[in-house]
Amino acid sequence: MTTSAFPHTSAFALPDRLAAKAAPALIAADDEHFRAIAHTLETSIADLEERLAATRKEAGGIGQAAMDRDAEIHRLTARLKTLRRFGLDLCLGHLVTTDGHSRQYVGRLGLTDDDGDRLLLDWRSPAAEPFFAATHAHPAGLASRRRYRWTGGRITDYWDEVFTEDELADHAASLDDQSAFIASLGGSRSGRMRDVLGTIQADQDAIIRAGSRGALVVDGGPGTGKTVVALHRTAYLLYSDPRLGHQRGGVLFVGPHRPYLAYVDDVLPSLGEEGVQTCTLRDLVPEGEAAGPEPDERVAALKSTVAMVEAIEPAVALYEEPPTEGLEVETPWADVWVSTADWAEAFDAPEPGTPHNEARDQVWEALVEILYDKLDDEEVPFDRFRRALAQHAELTETLTRAWPLLEPTDLVGDLWSVPAYLRHCAPWLEPDDVRALQRSDPHAWTTADLPLLDAARRRLGDPEASRRRRRQEAEIAAQRKEIGEAVDRILEAGADVDALSMLHQKDLHDRLLDGDAVAPAVSPDALAGPFAHLVVDEAQELTDAEWRMLLARCPSRSLTIVGDRAQARHGFTESWEERLARVGLDCIELASLTINYRTPEEVMTAAAPVILAAIPDANVPTSVRSTGVPVARRAVDDLDRVLEDWLAEHEEGTACVVATGALDSRVLADPAQTRVRLLTPELTKGLEFDLVVLVDPETFGEGVEGAVDRYVAMTRATQRLVVLD
Repeated sequence: MTTSAFPHTSAFALPDRLAAKAAPALIAADDEHFRAIAHTLETSIADLEERLAATRKEAGGIGQAAMDRDAEIHRLTARLKTLRRFGLDLCLGHLVTTDGHSRQYVGRLGLTDDDGDRLLLDWRSPAAEPFFAATHAHPAGLASRRRYRWTGGRITDYWDEVFTEDELADHAASLDDQSAFIASLGGSRSGRMRDVLGTIQADQDAIIRAGSRGALVVDGGPGTGKTVVALHRTAYLLYSDPRLGHQRGGVLFVGPHRPYLAYVDDVLPSLGEEGVQTCTLRDLVPEGEAAGPEPDERVAALKSTVAMVEAIEPAVALYEEPPTEGLEVETPWADVWVSTADWAEAFDAPEPGTPHNEARDQVWEALVEILYDKLDDEEVPFDRFRRALAQHAELTETLTRAWPLLEPTDLVGDLWSVPAYLRHCAPWLEPDDVRALQRSDPHAWTTADLPLLDAARRRLGDPEASRRRRRQEAEIAAQRKEIGEAVDRILEAGADVDALSMLHQKDLHDRLLDGDAVAPAVSPDALAGPFAHLVVDEAQELTDAEWRMLLARCPSRSLTIVGDRAQARHGFTESWEERLARVGLDCIELASLTINYRTPEEVMTAAAPVILAAIPDANVPTSVRSTGVPVARRAVDDLDRVLEDWLAEHEEGTACVVATGALDSRVLADPAQTRVRLLTPELTKGLEFDLVVLVDPETFGEGVEGAVDRYVAMTRATQRLVVLD
């Protein structure tokens, strides 16, 4: 938190060059409002701390009461973190309406004083929308708008925009006509995405506030703010749509790689949203972390289809076929015959959608009930009959052979090592395809295997769940027996038989059981879903199989899909609608961003021909600013000199060297150097740097893939681009 009280006579600390903006007529009303905000912040923080402590002391409760208590703790904690993290800089700016010229202040959160007066509008509220949406062509009922630039808890610059002629005189000294905004775009970058909430533009805001039903595709070239839109839209939807709240599934945010997630990690917490799950596709399955790239393009293409994902179903079904022979089962009471019809009835018992490994217990219970009915002896306790069947070796072995517990890795591995099994599950494959998919080590996982492993894991369920359940039931049965025997001994010696006989009641036995024996075994995987909404960035790279992987976690089909067809490394010749319809999405809306706020005009002038030569219809955005610094071309041997000169000239900012192999560089080898990174072209997606140095870009590849990698790497630059070849 930058400040929790109002420490200065003024919230403004404008430099001498902006002295005209410090005139009391321009800032006095703001200062008065900030004093009220400061006081309310102090009282709000104290109140939240007290309420949070009291809520944590409350009894945990059960069921809905426990969920409500946890939700309240989450809400109070998130708000308290945001208030402590910021201070007066919660305020983004103010707007003045033409209707009565009322002044309203917009903040990261809503804030109300003790008298019920609104000090800050939450930026996501409908009342705050004109602050972001107003343009000179469509002023949205505004007379003027002011945005602040905060540094160290004080305002170091602000700029006004007026939308009516009568406002010009009152703001003449502070009108910048967006020059301050443009200047902010060229500010130094760090290892985290900048806070840009106060400068969200109208085209971005319209997409952020779009409804959540169906799939919204946000298509835009480099620097258009796609990632900004995706992150702020996540926070907006959690605020505005109760269907997406944390208790109802929440939002899953999927990024392209780990450096990207680290770069944007701070954005959602800065918007007051602490509970959003973020991940990459690799994170969705345990094998993802160690999976390497698929070296064979043909194999990768075969595994990338929806048909291959759907091959998991017949692969599992082969292990769910009932025995074709009957079986005589001896019990202490009578022999019972298990017919093939009995097997078939039991195998049909699992409820649709039940994972294979969990369904096995349902098959067993159905079989026990069928045989118990055949026994036709009401004197035989059902539990004793079940235990007797469980001890019948031939019966349990027959069930295990026909419906075994399966590991997803074994199931998928068998596809790549048993040709006949693969032909059975994927009969459309040509013989050459089957041979190409076989490999000596079936468990040498690649990224192309991940959707299949995920589909297998979801279809099979946890093979340990059944074993844990049976162990738990055995422990509970043993404890019940022990308790029952103890109660019998007490009754034999007891005086008050009526009172002591109550000890035989089952609900009382449940209270006496060891808590560890009845506690839930494990919590579900945090990324397994279902989620109420998915946000997918750099979505142009996803294969059909990977889309199925994501859609399995979002039954609502409510998604925000962010990408650029021109940045697809493996080509994207169809439309978004065609691509998404093929994987099962039918309610699709397309929004386009065409203004490049990040990349200088000089860099885009050099980058545009690179991508247009490979993809003539690429959505190349128009840059809104120019640095006057042309793209430099140097020799590869000049790498260290370029970096050292830049570091000496710039005390702040970050640089990135983009190369496909190892480099001999003393700057990159210096462990103390934290402002210069070395990345492959693929890992630069979604990131931005003040200086970008491309080393021998012709080695990035050929065709569309090479052109995309060069284009993406070039457009990461916010100030300067140097090409070494």
